[in-house]
Amino acid sequence: MPNFSLNVLLVLACFLITLSTNAFSTTPPHSKNRIIVKFLKDKIPNDLANKKGLIYRKLFPHVYTVSGKTIDQMEKIFKENKNVDYVEKDFKGNKNKFKNIIPTNQQSFLSEPNTASFFKDPMAQKQWHLNSSKKYGSSIEEAYKKRIGDKKEEVIVAIVDTGIDYKHEDLINNIWINKNEIPNNQKDDDGNGYIDDYYGINTLIRDSEGKATTDPMDTHGHGTHVAGIIGAVQNNGKGVAGISEKIKLMGIRTVPSRGDEKDVDVIEAFIYAAKNGAKIINCSFGKNHNEGGKSVQEAIDYIFKEYGVLVIAASGNSRRSIDRRPVYPASFTNDSLLVVASSQKGKGLSYFSNYGSKSVDLAAPGSNILSTYPGNRYVSLSGTSMASPVAAGVAAELLSRNNKLDGLEIKEILMQSVSPEKSYKGKLLAEGRVDLENSLKYNE
Repeated sequence: MPNFSLNVLLVLACFLITLSTNAFSTTPPHSKNRIIVKFLKDKIPNDLANKKGLIYRKLFPHVYTVSGKTIDQMEKIFKENKNVDYVEKDFKGNKNKFKNIIPTNQQSFLSEPNTASFFKDPMAQKQWHLNSSKKYGSSIEEAYKKRIGDKKEEVIVAIVDTGIDYKHEDLINNIWINKNEIPNNQKDDDGNGYIDDYYGINTLIRDSEGKATTDPMDTHGHGTHVAGIIGAVQNNGKGVAGISEKIKLMGIRTVPSRGDEKDVDVIEAFIYAAKNGAKIINCSFGKNHNEGGKSVQEAIDYIFKEYGVLVIAASGNSRRSIDRRPVYPASFTNDSLLVVASSQKGKGLSYFSNYGSKSVDLAAPGSNILSTYPGNRYVSLSGTSMASPVAAGVAAELLSRNNKLDGLEIKEILMQSVSPEKSYKGKLLAEGRVDLENSLKYNE
């Protein structure tokens, strides 16, 4: 009997080991035709540069994408070379299709501007996140009322998302355009490596040379909704009011409708945004694994060091602590990354919001947020995807009034000036909601 029991235990142990090994041996989804390589020096070594069949594209100093052979062949070539720092697969998130969006019947909003709101946009009173902190908003209206006539400078915010409907009636006048590019002439007029990037870039569709194409039009809706929260045109008698007034919204289409963005696309979006003047980048996307990769995290550090950029990311909608179960990019530890949870119209975080006393910086309104939607429509959506652009809008409005601030300084001000909420204790680093009025007073 003892021998039989021992045999059973041995068999069971072997089964569990095999099961565990199989679970971790499955490679997460990744690009089938390119890898990411970081060299020790900011130059491709001659022995690798001259190797036939390899195609290089530089992302930022030392870091390149490489294609032209199979993944296994390329990994073997570079991992064996002493001049290589690291090699990574171009990982992507698991497919996670956004929930279907049902547009609000806009006819019910086609009325005279609502005089009950400071903003004279027909739907502004329905945007509860503009309310004072006493009503659980972010004190947007309060800040504007107290500071009429303040001098402001224009701020560029990049929306790395499903794109932007840059023809939307309530966004068109605040859309960023590349003034050094002549649209639709099939030329790279400004010599930045992109042909006709008048409105931004689309990293999801690439040309025969692997370069991102240049139409970031939103065919989904998510990115347009995010953009409107940050910068829908104020007081134009149409739709909603964005949080920031002197704003240009840069559209970068990097997130597919099924939500499986790739690391290379994210990095390229960040670099493009920073090089073209964006001081704030909003990331309302994420994935549940990082596979030990360094390149996206290093890109965030690079764009802060070189351009002073603040990256703002949604914490995710899985109702969990990301201290214990990370999501990315929110769980990266960059100083120049601000991570945002979602709050509801009342006490407490939104029921769906991720949190983390070490990983999530602050909260912002994210439940039932009314904003723009493709085709001159307007919808209410909920998610940390909506909370992140509320924080980005506040950051942009703060920066427009003091354009000498860098990303770290903006982050510090927003965290130190939150509207405190006792129910956030132990869940967020700064135990409160982002608050424009408080942040402006703090910066005085």
